[in-house]
Amino acid sequence: MKLQCDVEVVNRMLPTFGMRNRGKGNRAVLSIGRHVDKTSQRGNIFMMICTAKDRSGSKYKLKDNIEKFFTWFVEEGKATVRLKEPPVDICLSKADANSLKNFLSAARLADRGSDTSSLPLSTLTPVRARDVEQPKKKLTIVSKKDYPLASSFPYSLEQLQVSYCKLSRVDMRMLSLKALRKLDLSNNHIKKLPATIGDLGCLSELILHNNHLEAFSVALCLSTLQRTLQLLDLSQNRLQTLPAQFCQLRELVNLKLDDNELACLPFHVGRLSKLRFLSAAHNQLVALPGDFRKLSLENLDLFGNPFIQPNPMDHTMQLTFPLPLQELASRALSNLSIPYGPHLIPAHLCRDLETAKTCDCGRVCINFYIKTAVSMNLHQVSQTVVLVDDMGGTDAPLEPGLDTLKLCPNSGAASFRGSGPCGTGRLSQKDVVYGGSLILGGAITPLKFVTILEKVLPSMVADERTHLKEPLKLDSIVAPP
Repeated sequence: MKLQCDVEVVNRMLPTFGMRNRGKGNRAVLSIGRHVDKTSQRGNIFMMICTAKDRSGSKYKLKDNIEKFFTWFVEEGKATVRLKEPPVDICLSKADANSLKNFLSAARLADRGSDTSSLPLSTLTPVRARDVEQPKKKLTIVSKKDYPLASSFPYSLEQLQVSYCKLSRVDMRMLSLKALRKLDLSNNHIKKLPATIGDLGCLSELILHNNHLEAFSVALCLSTLQRTLQLLDLSQNRLQTLPAQFCQLRELVNLKLDDNELACLPFHVGRLSKLRFLSAAHNQLVALPGDFRKLSLENLDLFGNPFIQPNPMDHTMQLTFPLPLQELASRALSNLSIPYGPHLIPAHLCRDLETAKTCDCGRVCINFYIKTAVSMNLHQVSQTVVLVDDMGGTDAPLEPGLDTLKLCPNSGAASFRGSGPCGTGRLSQKDVVYGGSLILGGAITPLKFVTILEKVLPSMVADERTHLKEPLKLDSIVAPP
């Protein structure tokens, strides 16, 4: 039973003589095994501590000699073993958490004098110099012949680069490196990321440049990466979309999406409030999400995308009368910031709320809205902008903005609300209740919309009790020029 970690042996009697310990641990190898002496053939169980300066090691008897274990921070690789004789505290740190737990369990059994026949006891012999070297924190592998097949990665690694090794998947041995802060798997053949990457609780940089990735999973977006990931490089892959939950990675500072096949960015990209560097050049973006204007960037690169400049007269209205109860309830939950979850409402409603679009006026739109097309100068969101085309332009189209249309369910009156090109107007048809949907395209102003309703609705009202003669079946209406 061996354990590699930092060790500091603190003599509890030193303060009595007005002396202090050095207060710094050394790299060491701890072993638990039998030491056969001249008076006993069986031998007692000892703990031996070997350091670079004392490779022969110091031995401490364990049976009936442990006063207390301090294990409050064992999950962080820290613990203390207090011995009775000599009166010392053996402080352990920078250990692998699982190995430390096993080591302490063996020490506890030895202290109690329990049957230790099942324990893998070690031979108490001097260690090699390389066994007590400082733990390796950085490892770079850029050739397949250097890739470890039989041995494991040093558990203490904080930075790992494995490039040009033709990996088709992420090696599961990498996912046990709990101290890992930077993982660079660029220039491989990886097609899919395991969700367990999200279990790397310290990971702040993930570089996957030039692989064969086709998706970035929702599970990763909802993992502990939400709290740790600051740099994400997905450039030169095969991504066509990013999940709506991607915007949960709110610690992102640097995001690279160049040379993919992205047709759009997540609608709520504006929630990445800490994002400062964004590059999405050479994709298939035709417009940016309306939420894009909320970003505050230092550098932005969108060169080489087939942006389509919008026609400011183009509007699309998708309206359903009256508003379904689900729509009303969903809007209320979101606008009032009421907590929700799959334990309270159906999971598909949670997904609708998470992906709901927000109007410029702040209201949430789900299935009932008016879309308007606008353009934006990218200098509004970034200090430095790479030109979006060879013509020197810095303007890019935003996905159609949203104007909410608020319907009074009792009166049947509807009002435009919002700051988009649709402006503000009021649609009224006294005490009319009607069902169905309208999808209108073309240059529609509030005045034209009122005109359409005035022509269509009166013929469908039967009496003052607001019943319809027949169901309203209007799939599409195109406003006259």
